[in-house]
Amino acid sequence: MNASQPLMPILVSPLNEQAQVQEWDFAFEELMDRIRPYFSRIEAEERARSYVQGLLSPIERKNGWQLAEEAGDSTPYGIQNLLGRSVWEADGVRDELIEYVQEHLFSTDGVGVLDETGFIKKGKQSVGVQRQYSGTVGKVENCQIGVFLSYVSDQGHTFLDRALYLPESWTQDPDRCRRAGVPDDIEFATKPALAQQMVARTTDLGMCFAWITGDAVYGNNPGLRQALEAQVQAYVLGIACNESVVIGTTSLPASEAMAYLRVTDWHRLSAGNGTKGPRTYDWAVLTLSAPSPDGWAHRLLFRRSLKDPNEIAYYRVFSPTECTLSDMVRVAGCRWTIEECFETAKGEVGLDQYEVRSWTGWYRHITLACLAHAFLSVMRTQSLAIATEKGALKSHKSAANSSLAVFMHQRGL
Repeated sequence: MNASQPLMPILVSPLNEQAQVQEWDFAFEELMDRIRPYFSRIEAEERARSYVQGLLSPIERKNGWQLAEEAGDSTPYGIQNLLGRSVWEADGVRDELIEYVQEHLFSTDGVGVLDETGFIKKGKQSVGVQRQYSGTVGKVENCQIGVFLSYVSDQGHTFLDRALYLPESWTQDPDRCRRAGVPDDIEFATKPALAQQMVARTTDLGMCFAWITGDAVYGNNPGLRQALEAQVQAYVLGIACNESVVIGTTSLPASEAMAYLRVTDWHRLSAGNGTKGPRTYDWAVLTLSAPSPDGWAHRLLFRRSLKDPNEIAYYRVFSPTECTLSDMVRVAGCRWTIEECFETAKGEVGLDQYEVRSWTGWYRHITLACLAHAFLSVMRTQSLAIATEKGALKSHKSAANSSLAVFMHQRGL
């Protein structure tokens, strides 16, 4: 993007005034100022600024050539240098991202969401690539897997941290790792272990979560659950139907615990709004037998489909005893927001449109894409607040219920 080209007109909608656009430009410059200390040379810092601007731009593809052209360069060499050889700290930028989200989107009932997404790749050279299951396409593909921690509150939702899953086929091949630039001290870590590390890093920086949620990839892992419990961190984590639970003195699979429920234990509640309206299910909860701090309890949460009563989902819950069923349902519903984050980040800021193969390149691109996504999330939240205050969204109530719809509306797409 040329230096003289304004950044924020790509976000303008008829609801916005020029003064607000100028505020967005100022907010972008403030964000770039925050990350400046993590670049050893001004050239790299300026290149990163252009890179984030390119990710925010409406160009269709956000790979090296297209981003270079958007920045006014005749070749992608500058982009490649930024993601490879330049000296700068992607983890430092990530730390600023966490603090930025905390400053703008924090709420006392905010939820941390854990999930992974796949990046489809060709060949065998991209770091971490192998044939493995990708939820993105719903089947086994040649891909990389990234594990992410996002944050959701009534102020908005976006990413906080990221980690590349490195399969054992890689960690057991030091030469292959070395060629891809994987640091020598990196060892194999499961997805739940990576998630645990991200939660710890984020809380060490001062971010507080009222809850942590995630699907059964994370809930089935006792190590992650125990680590959260050791920090007295509330969670609602999905588990498989055959995951063992204890009721009274009886150990049994979660699916068999339904026999302890009465008809009156089920309650019809919405877990939040989706693209087709409220996500309404029947819900029930049982108290489990497990050691807990004073005032805390372990529970088993059930979610039953209205269309197919045989379709049951299960969650382990660790929370203060006064938490209600509605509280647990709200948190369980928050997990879907990270799917929306993946969708908007891949569609709007090129999260998956990178061409790098190395460890360093992956972390640098993903970090800057997460930063761009967070910026758009914060601007969207502020724009909605202004528009609502002016009464400008009265005819757009249905769109306001979907953050993706609002996001697309404000982008003029």
